[in-house]
Parts: sequence; C-alpha cells; structure tokens
Amino acid sequence: MKKLKYTVAATMMAAALPASAQQLSIATGGTGGVYYPIGGGFAEMINNHIDGAQATAEVTGASVENMGLIMRGDADLALVLADTAYQAYTGTGDFDGRQIENTRALASVYPNAVQLVTLAESDIQSIADLAGKRVSVGAPGSGTELNARALLEANGVNYEDFTPQRLNFNETADAIRDGDIDAGFWSVGPPTSSILNLAATRDIRLIGLSDEEIANAQEVEAVLAPYELAAGMYDGMDEAVQTIGIPNVLVVNADMDEELAYQLTQLLFENTDELIAVHPAANDTTVEFTMNSTPVPLHPGALRYFEEVGAEIPDRLRP
Repeated sequence: MKKLKYTVAATMMAAALPASAQQLSIATGGTGGVYYPIGGGFAEMINNHIDGAQATAEVTGASVENMGLIMRGDADLALVLADTAYQAYTGTGDFDGRQIENTRALASVYPNAVQLVTLAESDIQSIADLAGKRVSVGAPGSGTELNARALLEANGVNYEDFTPQRLNFNETADAIRDGDIDAGFWSVGPPTSSILNLAATRDIRLIGLSDEEIANAQEVEAVLAPYELAAGMYDGMDEAVQTIGIPNVLVVNADMDEELAYQLTQLLFENTDELIAVHPAANDTTVEFTMNSTPVPLHPGALRYFEEVGAEIPDRLRP
C-alpha cells in the first residue's frame, strides 16, 4: 500500500497521564493469530515511550468478545474486525439489540484475509465442496466466524450443509493436520503462524474464491474487498489465491481520556517501524489506510492527531 509521508514536529510523549490510564489492557485474540503479536508489540511500544503507562496484551476470543470488553470497561484498547466494529456501533447483525454506541477508533491497523485451508490431498476445491465436510469456522464469538458465515451464506452454503467446528487458529491447524476436520477458516493478517506451522508439517492447499463469490459476499458485507494471497506465502503455495479482505480496527471506549488517545495514536503512526519488526502486517499501518477503511467514528484524541498531520478526514469519521 502506497504511503504518504507526513511531516510532524517531533513531540515527546512524556506527558503525565491520568491515574486511571496508567494500567492499560489491550484485548487481542488467540496466540496463533496476528492480533496477539500486534497487540503485544504495541503494548511494548507504550511501555517504552509513554511515561507512566504500563500496557499488557490479553489473550481473548477476538473481535466479538473484544467489543464486549470495551463496552464494559474491562479492556482499554481492542483489535477488532471492521464488520464487527460497525455492527456493534450500529446495533446490527450479531449486535442487534445490544448496540455499543460508545465505540470509537484510533486507527485501522492492517487488513485481514479470509483464508480457507485444507490438505493438498483433499477433494475440496471450492466453498461449494464443503458440503458434508467437517469445517472449522473459527473460535466462538470471533471475527473469523462472522466472516466465514457471511461468505458462506452469501453463496448459498449454510451451517446445516456441513459439520461446523468452532476452533481457534491453533486448534484448527492441529485438527487439519491430524485429520479430525477437513478444512478450516482463518480471518487474519497473512502470513499467520498457525498456517505456516501447518504447511511445514503437511502439504496444504488454500481454496480461492471466484469473482462471483466475492461479489456475493460484498452484497452482504460492504466492508469486504478483494484480496490476493501472494504465491509462496506458505510452503507449497505455488500460485496466488484470490480471496476477500477486511480491515482490523484499533478501538477504544469514547470515555478514554483525550490526551491518552492522542498519545496512543501518535505513538502508533510515528513509530510504525517498531510494529513492523514484530509482524509484517503492520506495513499497512498508514494514515491513508485509516482514513479509507475505518468503519466507526474516530476518538477526539485521534482526530486531533490526524488534523495535526494534515490528513483528509472523511465526515463519517467525525463523532
């Protein structure tokens, strides 16, 4: 993704923070995905750069659970999929009747790719071939399951057509390796460690999506977009595979202190190289990506930062 260079006067993030903000919890996901290393990397950046703040990355069930943690104040920051954040903010989809209006964003960090994996010896060549199979659709309450269900149902495949298993990333990889399931979904920033490890022990195949299947999914979830998994991303993957992608958003509660939100946003965008060193998915952590991809309004502290760097902020991102 093309990056614009923003010149910002260097500001030392050493201001004293409110006492309530000194211990920060970052809700991530399972240890086999990208949320956990990205969240852990950002926690370390906070600890190294913001005086008086101590941050910890927490293992969780990912997106849907994370929104509840933000709503209840049990987490200060959370990584969530864009569709999950949007549904929570608007009270639609899985959040019908339990709207979380106090959802605010600091940034969109990187896009996830929906990755459907099976063994190379499998007869599964398309999502239609999942009929009658044992398929992991992701951990309960995860964004992976939301994405898998949206993709499948948009293309005429329902849970009644196969045997769904709700496993986290590592469990899914182990179950495919051991022959306990036939295929599994990941919605995660590629490449992800659990698929890398699986590909190192078994010959795998990633199932691509047709243009029609992608278009059908976009009709259901407008935040989805075509995404290409590059050839060679995993062992044995000789050709690029077409799938869908979805942004990952760093969200907070609207009640977060404005100065803290400003400092966190500034830290993320002015020290991105530290996050890239943790995981290459952070190469997409740009101001442009946030402006184009964020589905909920920005926190006032984040808005202040983006205004300072001269970003063109869409009206939809202003509370």
